[in-house]
Amino acid sequence: MTSGLLILDKPTGPTSHDAVQRLRRLSGQRRIGHAGTLDPLAEGVLLVCLGRATRFVEYLVGLDKTYETTVRLGQATTTYDAEGTVTLERPVEVTPGQIEAALDAWRGPIQQRVPLFSAVKRDGQPLYKSARRGEAVEPPVREVTIHALDVLSFTPPLLTLRVVCSSGTYIRSLAHDLGAALGCGGHVAALRRTAVGRFTIAQAVSLDALTPENLAEYLLPPEAAVAHLPRLDVDEASAARLAMGQRLAAPGDAPVGDVAAWGPGGRFLGVVAVDGEVLRPRKMF
Repeated sequence: MTSGLLILDKPTGPTSHDAVQRLRRLSGQRRIGHAGTLDPLAEGVLLVCLGRATRFVEYLVGLDKTYETTVRLGQATTTYDAEGTVTLERPVEVTPGQIEAALDAWRGPIQQRVPLFSAVKRDGQPLYKSARRGEAVEPPVREVTIHALDVLSFTPPLLTLRVVCSSGTYIRSLAHDLGAALGCGGHVAALRRTAVGRFTIAQAVSLDALTPENLAEYLLPPEAAVAHLPRLDVDEASAARLAMGQRLAAPGDAPVGDVAAWGPGGRFLGVVAVDGEVLRPRKMF
């Protein structure tokens, strides 16, 4: 069975689920999962785990994301992107200085309202389904963090931004809220995810370049999915006990929380939880 982490460059058009389905046909296996959905309008880095590496998807989902987005100022839409119906249209009479001053409000920890047209569920129903039925639903507000927010170019009405943010941040909401603050409206015209954690677009492979014969060449080993976790090296006896699901006494210098465990000879063992003074196997490989 083919196992590993694939850094995929998803094109615009297909959904993240579509991309996974195509990879299932290419690889001939069903055990595939992605870490962090990209809308059909969006392109760029999509991390996909195949085979036994799917056990580590949860450690990728929460990684920071980097985007380059083009915001079309002067128009607000129902979906906060170019696929929606225009709800407001105004002339763009803002200066670079006004944009820079407005962006300050979104740097750092912020409270962000989820777009109404999103897959986030309220009372068991995705918000977009309620929106399509015309139901009045209040989207939830989440706390997210914008680590960096920089202007790359401004040629009215198009504003291109680079955004480094925490997982769960909606760039569509950012574009909509920025347009509202500037008084002219705004929506996402283009969106490209250029990095997820340390995985960048430079490492990514396009769907069209993949074949059943070359897929394995582009896979990183499963342990790449947890390379950002603290590392814990154990001896042969401890490695054997962890592999059998047994708990051990934790070394005094072991960091608290999940760690990537390694045995002698650079053998990856899996993920172990350091729980107080105990090592507890979590996802052994």
